[in-house]
Amino acid sequence: MTIRFYQPAEWHPHSACWLAFPSHVELWDDLLPAARAEFVELCRAIADPDPVTGEARGEQLEILVLDADGQAIAEQMLGTIPARFHHHAFGDIWMRDIAPIFLVHPTEGLATVRFQFNGWGDRYHLPGDDTVAPAIARWVDAPEFTIALVAEGGALEVDGEGTCLTTRQCLLNPNRNPHLTQDEVERLLHMALGVSKVIWLQEGLLNDHTDGHIDTLARFVAPGVVVCMEAQDPNDPNRDTLNQVATDLAKATDASGRRLHVIRIPSPGPVLDHQGNLMPASYVNFYIGNRSVVVPTYGTAYDDAAVAAIASCFPTRRTIGLSAKAILAGGGAFHCITQQQPSV
Repeated sequence: MTIRFYQPAEWHPHSACWLAFPSHVELWDDLLPAARAEFVELCRAIADPDPVTGEARGEQLEILVLDADGQAIAEQMLGTIPARFHHHAFGDIWMRDIAPIFLVHPTEGLATVRFQFNGWGDRYHLPGDDTVAPAIARWVDAPEFTIALVAEGGALEVDGEGTCLTTRQCLLNPNRNPHLTQDEVERLLHMALGVSKVIWLQEGLLNDHTDGHIDTLARFVAPGVVVCMEAQDPNDPNRDTLNQVATDLAKATDASGRRLHVIRIPSPGPVLDHQGNLMPASYVNFYIGNRSVVVPTYGTAYDDAAVAAIASCFPTRRTIGLSAKAILAGGGAFHCITQQQPSV
């Protein structure tokens, strides 16, 4: 099977952003109100509603809710932020991984692709998660491709010009693709995403239950340009991992043969949950919207410097730092809970 579509870079214009409203008390417990509040501020930054007309100047929000009661709560919390709602079962809010990846073609328009989903290496099997991607494909009335590879959207980062970043810890993990070699995984990624070069990093942050998703390690900010983090705190437990990421990226070339330009930004350092456990906090888990770049912050001494460093990479967009510590307690941040639908 040959797919003639490709996944554009995230800075490509979007027609919409897909999200899911935090809904499951049994998953979030006492953090549900805080996670919902952070979700609302993210939505506001992405939609960027006009203060006079209330219309979205950024991008259309497409939000999954469980039912009419869930929609009523979401509407009340969003207030004047414009959004469309879709009733559908979902396990939780990690749309980067459970929604489809959107592809484009210069003449054939939009399509979607979905990989095999096994609950992040058989860790979390939540009812509804495996039905979200085909439902969205139907709603947008786009061709749907399926790929015989266990993977999640957060494990894949593209530049829109033929290059994909990922990690061996995730895609070559025995809990995902034990029967596939690295070359076989690469061939499937070439077909699925329209890429011709895969750059492999080794492993991810400590306590990352996704097994090293790339969107907490390194992100493209322009063709040939990547950002990754650098430990500033002397007690940063990810110091060696972050240094290895930067070293490997500096040695890499993209699909066009360019040596990657690597920009290092601060790491948050140790960020602990309410029980004192280390969380996989990352500033590179930002979302690149049409008008705004939304950076997760965690209340550390490095928040402002990280937001400023990311802002310098996007001079034509407004860069906003917003709290994501409650959402992080669920396992991820802003990039993890969004999935962009590119314009065609």
